[in-house]
Amino acid sequence: MSGGTGGLEIRELESFLVLAEELHFGRAGERLYVSQSRISQLLRALEGRLGARLIDRTSRRVRLTPLGERFLAELRPAYDALRTTVDTARAEARGVEGRLRIGFQGTADVRLMRAITVFQTRHPACVTEIVEIPFCDPFGAVRRGEVDAAIVLLPVSEPDLMLGPLFSKEQQTVAVALRHPFAARDSLTAAEVATTPLVEAAAPAPVYWREAHAPSAVPGPSVSTLQEGLTLVAAGRGAMLLCRPTADYHGREDVVFVPVEGVPDSVLGMVWHRDGETERVRAFARALSD
Repeated sequence: MSGGTGGLEIRELESFLVLAEELHFGRAGERLYVSQSRISQLLRALEGRLGARLIDRTSRRVRLTPLGERFLAELRPAYDALRTTVDTARAEARGVEGRLRIGFQGTADVRLMRAITVFQTRHPACVTEIVEIPFCDPFGAVRRGEVDAAIVLLPVSEPDLMLGPLFSKEQQTVAVALRHPFAARDSLTAAEVATTPLVEAAAPAPVYWREAHAPSAVPGPSVSTLQEGLTLVAAGRGAMLLCRPTADYHGREDVVFVPVEGVPDSVLGMVWHRDGETERVRAFARALSD
C-alpha cells in the first residue's frame, strides 16, 4: 500500500485504528508518537481517499460515523493478518530469539518440560523461563503481561485470550482424607462426588471456571493454591478434583486419590493474549502440538 491519489497509506490506516480505540486525538498521537495535528492530517487524507467521513468531531466528543463503524469492523482483522504476516517473515528472517515466559498451572510435569526441550532445541537463541501461576488466577498473568503464554486448565471462555494447542487429557480423581467415606472406594461416580463439599478456586478465577473444577451441589472452601486445597482435604474440610498426573505429583500419606467416572477429563491448553501473539509464542505452540 503506497502513496498516490488512489492508494492507501498504511500510516493512515494505523492512525484510524488507534483513533477508533482512543476516540481522542491527543491520546492517539501519543500512542503513535506523532502530534495531534498529524493524526488529524492522516485522518483527513484517509477520508479524502474514501470520499466520506469516518469520524465525527465536536469540541466535546469524538465518535465513529456509521461508515466508520463498518470500516473498522472490516479493517481490523485485515490489518491484524497483515501485521502477523510481516512479524512472521521478520522472525523467520532473523530466527526466534529473545525470551519466552511460559506460565504453568498446577505442575510443570514431564509433558510440559518435553515441549520446552523441543522448543529450545529448535530455537537455541531464545531463552525459556517458566513461571508458576496461582490456582485461583489462571488468566491474570497473561493479561498483565507477566508471561507470554500459559498452560492452564480448561475451560477458557475469555474473549481477549487465544486458545492454542490442547494437551494432557487425563482422567479426573478426587482427593479425600484417609478417614473420608470415599477413601476405601476403588472408583466414584460424578453423582457421588456432587454430594460432597469440593474445594474450589477462589476469586479472581471466573465463576464458570470455578464451577467446572468443583461441580458439587454442596458448598466447599475456597483456596488460592493447590497446596492449600490439599491441606484442607487432609484436614477433612472437603474433597478436591485433580487430574491423575497432578495427584501423583502431589501425593501425600494423609490423602487418598480415587478415580471418578462420568466427569469430563481434565484438559490443559495453551493460552495467550490476542495483542501479545509473537513468533516466539507461535513457535512454542508448534512445539507443543508436536
